[in-house]
Amino acid sequence: MNNPAPRTDWRAPAMARRVKRRYAAERRFRLLGLLAVVASAGFLAFLLANMVMNGAQGFVQTRLVIPVDFARAALPLDGARLRGPGAELALAGAGLPELATSAATEAYGERGAAMIADSGWTVLRDALKRDPGLLSRRALIAIPAAAALDQAAKGRGAPADRALIDQLRAQGRVETGVSLPFLFGSDSTDPVQAGIWGALKGSLFTMAVTLLLAFPVGVLAALYLEEYAPRNALTDFIEVSINNLAAVPSIIFGLLGLAVFLNLFDLPRSASIVGGMTLALMTMPVIVIAGRNAIRGVPPSIRDAALGVGASPIQVVFHHVLPLALPGILTGTIIGMARALGETAPLLMIGMRAFIATPPDKLTDPATVLPVQIFLWSDEIDRAFIEKTSAAIIVLLVFLLAMNSVAVYLRNKFETRW
Repeated sequence: MNNPAPRTDWRAPAMARRVKRRYAAERRFRLLGLLAVVASAGFLAFLLANMVMNGAQGFVQTRLVIPVDFARAALPLDGARLRGPGAELALAGAGLPELATSAATEAYGERGAAMIADSGWTVLRDALKRDPGLLSRRALIAIPAAAALDQAAKGRGAPADRALIDQLRAQGRVETGVSLPFLFGSDSTDPVQAGIWGALKGSLFTMAVTLLLAFPVGVLAALYLEEYAPRNALTDFIEVSINNLAAVPSIIFGLLGLAVFLNLFDLPRSASIVGGMTLALMTMPVIVIAGRNAIRGVPPSIRDAALGVGASPIQVVFHHVLPLALPGILTGTIIGMARALGETAPLLMIGMRAFIATPPDKLTDPATVLPVQIFLWSDEIDRAFIEKTSAAIIVLLVFLLAMNSVAVYLRNKFETRW
């Protein structure tokens, strides 16, 4: 007969020391977890603060107030033509760059021409388009300052430029406001004129194509593999291939897009539709894997109950299983789309790093995207592009948060608690 195990004396000094060590280990573990969370939040706060501090100035533009005598310039224009369909062509050949240069020289001397941006004449063009009556009078026009003076107005640059800006401020000749060219312009060699709208529009087009292709195909593939596909060697091979594709480096998908969409199908290079199709190939495996896991998580009793009341197999899938699995599928879609939005390498392979001076109007127009635009600006040597890069990163983060917020709202709306 086996002897019974001795009873544990929980009041013994040795047992008390063991319990004390266990509680101390638990407290240390909790403290380490708290420190990890605080460190992560601190790094995130530092990153965001650094981006905001460097990028906030990118949304601000410095302008010099210059008197422009349109009447004395005698431009070959008339008010009726400026209100007609040929206004842009007439303004392009009216000598406005020379007028802006001469007005700046008259106001500030020989250095005046270098004090305004090369694209400053476009302000005169826009002013005449808004008010053709300026042709017959003299007006004060706020023209964007050159990049060096713009940096000086923001506390950077050479001491001489900062002293000049302080002098002009004291005379009331400096204005500061929101940089409309940055918000509504496209890429430019002039940092004063460089804008983010072209890249933002290209990102919108590219993400729309990616979502329209990857989401339905990925969901249907997940439904077939989980609900209808037979369990055999071929199905196992497909599952392994999908799992491997989800881990393939993104540049491989760029090479695939280059070989198939550009070289084989001869689609337009550097177009949003090609970028969207390439990113859809990269995003689809993530959606398929997340979709299968979400479909597998629906209780079998849901299927049995639906079949028991007379629903057909396809009604069971689309009326019961898919709605209940949709929150999990949307979670995978959020992850895949967020990854696609930040990708640069595959888009570089299909030519979406081109200099795009005009925002795209169609999916087949040449375009670029926000990550590529940030990459291109970060490679510029002009210091004024540094704040443009940080400001573009802020725009990218806002775009990502907006896209994810919509997806999270839809996920929570369709979520069912058991």
